Amino acid sequence: MTSSKKDPVLVVLQLTGGNDYLNTIIPYANPLYRDNRPAVGVAEGRELQLDDKVGLHPEMGPIKNMFDKGQVAIIHGVGYPDSPRSHFRSMDIWHTCEPDKLGTEGWLGRATKDIDPNKENVLTTVSFGAALFRALVMPGVPVACVDDLDSYGLLPGITEQQQRTKILDRFARLYSPVMGSSSVMDYLGQTGLDTLKGADILKEAPKMYSSTVEYPDTTIGAKLRGISQIHQAGFGTRILYCDHGSFDSHSNQVGMHDKLWKDTSEAVECFFDDLKEHDAADNVVMLMFTEFGRRVHDNGSGTDHGAGGAAFIIGDAVNGGQYSEYPSLESNQLEQGDVVPNHDFRSIYSVLLEDWMGLDAKPIVEGSFEKLPFLG
Repeated sequence: MTSSKKDPVLVVLQLTGGNDYLNTIIPYANPLYRDNRPAVGVAEGRELQLDDKVGLHPEMGPIKNMFDKGQVAIIHGVGYPDSPRSHFRSMDIWHTCEPDKLGTEGWLGRATKDIDPNKENVLTTVSFGAALFRALVMPGVPVACVDDLDSYGLLPGITEQQQRTKILDRFARLYSPVMGSSSVMDYLGQTGLDTLKGADILKEAPKMYSSTVEYPDTTIGAKLRGISQIHQAGFGTRILYCDHGSFDSHSNQVGMHDKLWKDTSEAVECFFDDLKEHDAADNVVMLMFTEFGRRVHDNGSGTDHGAGGAAFIIGDAVNGGQYSEYPSLESNQLEQGDVVPNHDFRSIYSVLLEDWMGLDAKPIVEGSFEKLPFLG
């Protein structure tokens, strides 16, 4: 007898560049929001109200629909103490769970090793995009990298080997200054191009896929469609990772942020609609996060790097609603002009690792953190 129980799958969508918390989950009832956002504030009445205090950005209608069905958990005030307000360092902290020192192991690299300690499946974890995400990196742990399933191996003059080499070269250039070139080369040498042979298998996924769901013709739409194809192909993939952005809205924020959330929301809704159509949604949970929020007061055209932000957990298994507290906007409660994080991001990881993936979170996130009940 074979078990019909499906293995839990985690999809991570990284909102790269520092998504603006206050214009994503808008504290519309708080006059301090309008006072601090004369240039980029969302006009009164445009927000998609979640309750009598906060509402979603007006371009997040698809996410609001899912929230209303109980499929979205919003975690307020996410971050860590003493935010460095640097993209690279902040993302590094999220990727390695090391806020006090430079980490060399990604949290999902550690999780992959726990899931598949004998490296029996090179497709346990898939990095989807033009770079290998550091969250997935751990020496000796294979990660399949693929940039675009539709064009993979089909572009004239570009071989799979060249594409993988390009992804790894980009990783080496990104992380050598932080990890040291010797550590990077150790990782690339141990993990090697051979362990990325999973990408060769991944190109079979589109051939097995058909769907009536029409994804938007956007970069994030293509990524999530590719992730859906991999999940539905039955390769045994447990962790899938992609990003979208940049959300780095120092200037011209209004139109830029609108489009980012329109594209993201539409693609996420299509992704889950696609999975539901194929009876493939019940074992998938998505985490959407960003490395930090943005400054409370706008700069006249956009917003600068901040601290506290928000994370979203999406899926059928989610206990929908709002968790943690919206940080204070009172000027005497801000740090360097930013809302102060009140919920450690490693707590979110702990819930996902233990209550969803069935792993021991403590050695992966390096500590014990209060867990919120956002999963059923």
